[in-house]
Amino acid sequence: MGRQRIKDVRREELIDAAISAVAEHGFAAVTVNQIAARAGASAGSIHYYFGGKEELLEATMRRFLAALKRETLERLAKAEDHRARLSALILANFSDTLFTGETCNVWMQFWAYAPYSKPLARLQRINRSRVRTNLNAELGQLLPPDQKDTARRALQAYMDGAWLRKAHSADDSGGETARQEAERVITMLIG
Repeated sequence: MGRQRIKDVRREELIDAAISAVAEHGFAAVTVNQIAARAGASAGSIHYYFGGKEELLEATMRRFLAALKRETLERLAKAEDHRARLSALILANFSDTLFTGETCNVWMQFWAYAPYSKPLARLQRINRSRVRTNLNAELGQLLPPDQKDTARRALQAYMDGAWLRKAHSADDSGGETARQEAERVITMLIG
């Protein structure tokens, strides 16, 4: 039991190191040695715990996706109607813990690299499908059928654009402004 706990802690430390190293050096340029050095570990530990750089970066994306899922479920649990559920789905993307310059930077780099990596492409497809399904379910209750897909695409484009702007911005303030803007976009789309 103790060994498993130490292993889990070490894996988390390596994921933390991967996030900061990718944010600083870029996805394509970051090396296993740079990541390991940030974690105070050897490059061999990345191979031991993950199998290699690609698997470590996949685990990093899985952590981001798990955090987004937790945030979404917490917000959905408090939503009382379809409009509130729609807001919960959108605003979860702009939580103060997720919507940081570093996280947005790394997230965008992963998604840019996804077409060249089967595991990352799979995660991207799953995430996009989940977002599409969830938004369609709520928008289907709020808009006529002929407006639902356009509204969904607009909301997804807004979220992606906000994350991209944050990734390229020196401003690392919290997500409150983004959440307020997102609410205005939702209101413009559904009234």
